[in-house]
Amino acid sequence: MTDLTPTAALSAAGVSIWLDDLSRTRLESGSLQTLIGDKNVVGVTTNPSIFEAAITKSDAYKAELRAFSAQGVHSEDALFELTTADVAAGCDLFAPIAESTRGVDGRVSIEVDPRKAWDTEGTIAEAKRLYAKVDKKNVYIKIPATLEGLEAITATLAAGISVNVTLIFSLERYRAVVNAFLNGLEQAKANGHALADIHSVASFFVSRVDTEIDKRLDAVGTEEARGLKGKAGIANARLAYQVFEEMFSTERWALLADAGALPQRPLWASTGVKDPAYPDTMYVTELVAANVVNTMPEKTLEAVFDHGVVTGDTITSGYQDANALLNKLESLGVSYNDVVDLLEREGLAKFVTSWKELLDHVQDALDAVGAEA
Repeated sequence: MTDLTPTAALSAAGVSIWLDDLSRTRLESGSLQTLIGDKNVVGVTTNPSIFEAAITKSDAYKAELRAFSAQGVHSEDALFELTTADVAAGCDLFAPIAESTRGVDGRVSIEVDPRKAWDTEGTIAEAKRLYAKVDKKNVYIKIPATLEGLEAITATLAAGISVNVTLIFSLERYRAVVNAFLNGLEQAKANGHALADIHSVASFFVSRVDTEIDKRLDAVGTEEARGLKGKAGIANARLAYQVFEEMFSTERWALLADAGALPQRPLWASTGVKDPAYPDTMYVTELVAANVVNTMPEKTLEAVFDHGVVTGDTITSGYQDANALLNKLESLGVSYNDVVDLLEREGLAKFVTSWKELLDHVQDALDAVGAEA
């Protein structure tokens, strides 16, 4: 892989590179097209925080906001129109990649209203509404992996809609997510949908695990504890890939694969390094294996392109060490279950807060352009 750029080497090793960002400015400036051409980007993910930054830090939406204000459009409806329009435009940009990869890549994700994360029926309805509005085959509907979300994931897939399952932190929940995926495909098949047209990824969050566990290791305060910092996130993700290998080698899966289904790929999310003491590419180069996605903020993508060292598979030989590390954390009083439960609650709370702030900003913008008229 020495003749390749690091991002090309990463792609050659089986990792699909997706950008964790989308905005009207990025679409209109051509910067996203440049990343596709130069740095092997083959998809995009979004979340409420990303849309908040896109809309609050740009004038690119002002004309539409002015029109919405004149029509008396409510902030929630205006936000729905703005975000789905950006995602639809992104889907068009990635359509050639989606076609060439038969829908595996070339994907753009949009998340259901995070306030519905604990409402199964509300999530299902929102997923179908988003899918109908974007109206692109290569859109992914993002559904948080709450307990209430599992049934919604199954129902959405059963309706023939591709799903990005987000905010996964624990191995136990990941197993439940894969089971929800299998249930969804079985129901989709019974409903007459072509399984080859239904795709899914399972977004396993990485750096946030280290952020929380590192705090607890510092609190333990021993040299042994501090020596384990910055290792749990990668260990957890590696064990998730082991679960992926196990659950997609069963007879149950083989029956679905024979009917045309493709596996739900693991997606590494939250891959930007939070602690500057750590290598800025570690959540990418240490999580390389076939059939995975790594969605990166642009800063991380640039770091990988500049100085990332890709040496092939860095996951499957590390299962024993990963298990030993998690066991060691438990022996030091760092509870894995407590950490992942906290991270799910915090992650959802952050998205809900961002969504509410975004709605407030859109309303303020609608009022402002209305006053200018």
